[in-house]
Amino acid sequence: MRKKIIAGNWKMNKTPGETVALINELKPLVANDEVDVVFCVPAISIIPAMEAAKGSNISIGAENMYFEESGAYTGEIAPNMLTDVGVKYVIIGHSERREYFAETDETVNKKVLKAFEHGITPIICCGETLTQREQGITIDWIRQQIKVAFLNVTAEQAKTAVIAYEPIWAIGTGKTATSDQAEEVCAAIRSCIAEIYDDATAEEIRIQYGGSVNAKNAAELFAKADIDGGLVGGASLKPEFGNIVNYNK
Repeated sequence: MRKKIIAGNWKMNKTPGETVALINELKPLVANDEVDVVFCVPAISIIPAMEAAKGSNISIGAENMYFEESGAYTGEIAPNMLTDVGVKYVIIGHSERREYFAETDETVNKKVLKAFEHGITPIICCGETLTQREQGITIDWIRQQIKVAFLNVTAEQAKTAVIAYEPIWAIGTGKTATSDQAEEVCAAIRSCIAEIYDDATAEEIRIQYGGSVNAKNAAELFAKADIDGGLVGGASLKPEFGNIVNYNK
């Protein structure tokens, strides 16, 4: 049985001081050992977030990471910088990174490989635009993203990965894929992983849904067979995130 993983993507929100205050507010609200709880915070807030989360069930993740060990890459963060302070998760290939910062399937793959090399669990994002959905190419598009992202990744590594399916048209819009739409794509992703590797690997990998997840729709989404939690945006910055984490209570 796959353990649910519910991660908050804080994006470019909260100063370090505000981060500490919010984590202290959320700690008692997200105390649910039946799910893995992750807060992916801005880089400048990782260390204070780590301190604030000590003694709780919250893991702290990063929102991005570069695929080189060190060097003349101004503004980037190396994987060992993350592991040195105890980061266990990193979001890779979010649609906003692809749209605004020119990330490609190929750079996503490089980051995934580097994350595994350093023992960091990648939360690998995939998703389609509204136009792509209306054109009926959603599954083909997602399969391509997954196949490139997992190039040269071993089955043992893949089993530990997290995939986040986020329809771009549902991110921050208030629109949510129906639970059946989300399940259809997450099931297709699992099938794709089975093709790349085998059924056993596909059964172990955890697949999240993201895109306007909130306290009202979380339980229905997470009840689906192939949805193993959520990557939550705006709602992860509010007390209602506790209701999402405790969807099963």
